[in-house]
Amino acid sequence: MELEVDRERCIGAGMCALTAPGVFDQDTEDGRVVPLDPTPAPEQEPAVREAAQVCPSGAITIVSDN
Repeated sequence: MELEVDRERCIGAGMCALTAPGVFDQDTEDGRVVPLDPTPAPEQEPAVREAAQVCPSGAITIVSDN
């Protein structure tokens, strides 16, 4: 799995960091998403998929499913 994150599109809701904290965080300055791991481990995939689905701005995209 490989991710892309659009920080410009992000509204800082924090759903990603709450859903997949090992993969996403929030910038302390603007609250926008910070990807911690653009290629998460297989055991993180369910949480990452959920984070992408619940993101209110659609800022997280799964670009490949290795």
